[in-house]
Amino acid sequence: MGKSLFKLTSLNLNGIRSAATKGLEPWLAQARPDCICVQEVKAQAADVVGKFEALGGLKGHFQFAEKKGYSGVGVYTRHEPSDVVVGFDGGEFDAEGRYVELRFDTPARKLSIISSYFPSGSSGPERQEAKFRFLDKMYPHLMALKAEREFIVCSDVNIAHQQADLKNWRSNQKNSGFLPQERAWMTQLTTEGGVVDVYRRLKPDTTEACYTWWSNRGQAYAKNVGWRLDYHLATPALADKARGESIYKDEKFSDHAPVTVEYDLDF
Repeated sequence: MGKSLFKLTSLNLNGIRSAATKGLEPWLAQARPDCICVQEVKAQAADVVGKFEALGGLKGHFQFAEKKGYSGVGVYTRHEPSDVVVGFDGGEFDAEGRYVELRFDTPARKLSIISSYFPSGSSGPERQEAKFRFLDKMYPHLMALKAEREFIVCSDVNIAHQQADLKNWRSNQKNSGFLPQERAWMTQLTTEGGVVDVYRRLKPDTTEACYTWWSNRGQAYAKNVGWRLDYHLATPALADKARGESIYKDEKFSDHAPVTVEYDLDF
C-alpha cells in the first residue's frame, strides 16, 4: 500500500453556525480531510468557544473580524502547526478577519497553509475600492512569503479569472468578480508571480463542472449558473505535488461548495 495523500479542503461557510446546521460536521467526519480552510466564519471568539473549536476531529485556528457577524477565517487541522500567524497587513484588513496562516516547518522545509477571504466589491464602489486595496497589499505579501517558504493559499478570492470560470461571462464583464482589473491581478499572480492555480493545473479545460459558488437568486444552483471563486493557490513545488481534486456538490453547506485537493505531502 502506498502512503496516504494529504487532503486539503477550502470552503466558504457563509456562517459557521449556519453551516453546522446543514450537516457540515458529519460530512467532515466522513470525508476526513487532513485540513480544512474556512472563510466567512461570521462569528466571534465567544461564539466559537465550546462549540466550534474543533470540527470532525480537527483543531481550529482563527482570525475573527472586529465587526460582529462578518467575515472571519479559520484553519482546522489534524496536525499540530509549528507556528500560527494571524493577520497580514496590521491594519484595515486584519480588522476584517481575512488571513490566518499555519506553519508546518521542519528542519527540511518551510511550509504554510493559509486561509484567506478576499473582499467582495459587489455591494458598491466603496467596497470595490477596498477590494483593490486588499489586492494591492496581498500581492507583495505573497511574493515576500514565496521568497522564503512554500505555501498553499485556500481562499474565496471573489474573482473568476477566465471566461471558463463563470457561466454568464459576457454579461458580467462590468461586474465585481469579473472586472478586467481583478482578472489582470489573477493573471499577474499566476504568471510573473509564479503562483499556481492548482485546480486549473489539474483540470485545465473544465467549464460548468468547475463552479464553486451560486447566487441565491433565480434558481442559479438548480440551473448551475455558477462562478469559480474558490481556489488553491500554491507555490510551484507544492502545486507539483497535487494528485487529484474534487468539488463536492452532493450536499449544500452554504452558497459555496467545498474544493478539495490531495497532495503528496509528508506530515
